[in-house]
Amino acid sequence: EVRLVESGGGLVQAGGSLRLSCAASGFPFDDYAVAWFRQAPGKEREGLASIRYSDGTTSYADSVKGRFTISSDNAKSTYYLQMNSLKPEDTAVYYCVGDFTTYPLSESTWWNYWGQGTQVTVSS
Repeated sequence: EVRLVESGGGLVQAGGSLRLSCAASGFPFDDYAVAWFRQAPGKEREGLASIRYSDGTTSYADSVKGRFTISSDNAKSTYYLQMNSLKPEDTAVYYCVGDFTTYPLSESTWWNYWGQGTQVTVSS
């Protein structure tokens, strides 16, 4: 079965950096896409970035371009989200998300496999 486990969340000051990790397992033939979503208090889930295993194609939401970077370590089946220049509005629960199709980041409900989430809090 597909399982995604996030780690690396925590408290960071505005302007700081944080790297989230996602351990992925259960994807047959290593054929899948992974994305990072977040949900801030009182807000809808927001897609941030995705990466496709087959060719490494990445996609980013406009809100995080230039600040966040998604990457992967295939040997470890681990995906990362490097977050720089963090702002208080980045405070949210961050989710590692996967599927066998690289769905648009704007369609959170189309992605079928979700991790448990990790809290990121950015202080002023």
